[in-house]
Amino acid sequence: MRILIVEDDFTSRKLLQKFLSPYGDCDIAVDGEEAIQAYKTSWVKNEPYDLICMDIMMPNVDGQEALREIRVIEKDLGIKNPDEVKVIMTTVLDDPKNVFKALNKGGATSYIVKPISKQTLLEELRKLGLIK
Repeated sequence: MRILIVEDDFTSRKLLQKFLSPYGDCDIAVDGEEAIQAYKTSWVKNEPYDLICMDIMMPNVDGQEALREIRVIEKDLGIKNPDEVKVIMTTVLDDPKNVFKALNKGGATSYIVKPISKQTLLEELRKLGLIK
């Protein structure tokens, strides 16, 4: 499995990498701008991501905007659900407005509130059919 972790906080980034690295190759982006570029590059190299774990609040381009851009790229490439990359939004924002925006308007596959436990993350990966 190819995984992109998009997180501006070093500790959160390393924790996600520790949890996810046994399940696949993890690339790192520190903001939404890098995430968009990494996503484009993955398609150029014909090595698309299976999973993106992305924080919402980040500098430069936030997670919501990066997600919208990634979904536009997929649309332009003719990629449709269920072949779209699975995107789990990770954030300290536990409010209905951000959940609705990420899931319904942004096209996120899932949403996990920090602090993220390994058990919660792995349960979500199972629900998405990414691990058994």
